[in-house]
Amino acid sequence: MPGPPQAEFSGGQPRSRLDRLPPQSFFAVSAVFHYLGPSLAVLLFARVDVLGVAWLRVASAALVFALWRRPWRLAGRLSAAEWWNLVALGAVLAVMNSVFYLAVDRLPLATVGAIEFLGTVILAAVGARTRRNAAALMVTTAGVVTITSVRIAGQPLGFVFAFANCALFMLYIVLGHRIANAGGRQAPGTGTGRPANIDRLAGAMAIAAVTATPWGLGGALPAFAHPVLLLAGAGVGVCSSVIPYVADQLAMARLPRATFSLMLALLPVFATVIGAIVLRQIPTVQDASGITLVVLGVAIHQQERKQGGLRTAGIGRAEGIPDLPGHDELRHRGRTRLAP
Repeated sequence: MPGPPQAEFSGGQPRSRLDRLPPQSFFAVSAVFHYLGPSLAVLLFARVDVLGVAWLRVASAALVFALWRRPWRLAGRLSAAEWWNLVALGAVLAVMNSVFYLAVDRLPLATVGAIEFLGTVILAAVGARTRRNAAALMVTTAGVVTITSVRIAGQPLGFVFAFANCALFMLYIVLGHRIANAGGRQAPGTGTGRPANIDRLAGAMAIAAVTATPWGLGGALPAFAHPVLLLAGAGVGVCSSVIPYVADQLAMARLPRATFSLMLALLPVFATVIGAIVLRQIPTVQDASGITLVVLGVAIHQQERKQGGLRTAGIGRAEGIPDLPGHDELRHRGRTRLAP
């Protein structure tokens, strides 16, 4: 007997109400919370050590994921390669969140955001090698240089952390896409049809919490004596690591890596707006110029995705073409076309 419509598969992905939403909507949710959480974390730095706040973020997110997704059900159902990918993502999340907070403790949120997403344009350029994409990378790099040139003499360590976060964010995108592509099946042992990629993300977050404990737990201990601080730390975790990472997985499952990377490079704008509203970090004229160059580089790159009437991301797969029988011939040259 055929299952219900929402349990049907199309191109390896289960159909559900979420599939009716455009993937850009998940990006918008992720964009808002990606910097809202850290901006709230900066306010906690006066009461809790920076690495302690980072640990509270990761640990509280891991607890929420554990109660919600019960990732231990993955035990015994993943291959060795899948487990290594999970462990790698957990380690990246632990270190990335820590160096990100060390960076925003020393630099404006918008500056760290612009540097962070230089890596996303590099990933997008690797995915689609054209002259326009090369120009996009040059413009974006010029924007980052414009932003950093003012403060690099006064905060060199902050920029070290910011560029380390940039490299780790690139790894997060690569590893996150592997999990998103491996998911989309029924969650192991549940029989509920939940997206397996979210369950794998929950397992990676648990690994991240364990990984960050040696350098973060000590700084977080003062918060345990103040319920308000502990609750604020948990709120940072939900806003920073639960909502945006889940939204990222939902978007990654439906967007090629080059396209997703390109959209992420728009986030310096969100960082600037949220930093100005929450932290009163008003950007200078040079900051605004650099951020404008970053956004311009993104716009230049996006225009290259239309080729031959099909929207592409330069990695050999057309977007917007449903995974239905007979459509595969539209994606690959040299294949016999279907008879009308």
